[in-house]
Amino acid sequence: MNERRSLDTICAALCYAMGIGAPACAAPASPELCAYVDEKLNGQKADRILMYNPDAVAQWVQEKYPQLMKEVPARTEIALPLTSVMPSVTPVCFGTMYTGAQPEVHGIRKYEKPVIKIDTIFDALIRNGKRCAIIGDTSCSMGKIYLEREMDYFLYDTVDEINAKAVELIMADEYDFIAVYNGNYDSIMHKFGPESVEALSELRANSHAFAELSELVTRHWQKHNTLVGFAMDHGCHEIDGGCGSHGLDMDEDLHIVHHFMAYPAK
Repeated sequence: MNERRSLDTICAALCYAMGIGAPACAAPASPELCAYVDEKLNGQKADRILMYNPDAVAQWVQEKYPQLMKEVPARTEIALPLTSVMPSVTPVCFGTMYTGAQPEVHGIRKYEKPVIKIDTIFDALIRNGKRCAIIGDTSCSMGKIYLEREMDYFLYDTVDEINAKAVELIMADEYDFIAVYNGNYDSIMHKFGPESVEALSELRANSHAFAELSELVTRHWQKHNTLVGFAMDHGCHEIDGGCGSHGLDMDEDLHIVHHFMAYPAK
């Protein structure tokens, strides 16, 4: 596995993959992801990116329950160990993932969901004529902190609706960048614990959903150079009473692993 880097290195690497300039405050790009894209796409750039964003899937969870997530390594070629940011809560971490900036720069430093005002990956994509979409649930951070941009937002009440819309958009092949947020594992692990039967069922559901969307990409985006990512925001840990939580400065909450696969155009 590669050297562990900060979550803030992902944003500029995604921009590099698409051949556009990174947001104004983004940290330097992950050299491992950039090198992988160069090699896999033969020095060309991606013209499609699909980011599948599950919430709270910690590195320790991935390592302890590989049989429940087997589709993810089977559908990807590079694993990037990362350290998320503090506090390790959803809007703070997704704020960093798609601005490339630390929380004190992008402005979200606790569990709140204001619209981010600094330059983001979505602004960079729009400046370069790219069409973007966020798909998530009606209350999710991704659907709130990146509002007020010339892009499309598809927000639903259920995971099934979210995944169905992702299927529809991939098959339509009209968007250059799609971010799909699924908070099912996070919401269930808070109630029953990260290793509960209920939470692990949602972990498996995330793996299956990623596999389905990846398969659709190989069928419907064949004419494009494409990058697909399985990229969570932070980890989690068990607390008293058998419930789950996150937000602390500890490895269980901060250590995550993103997975990527690049598909050259056919």
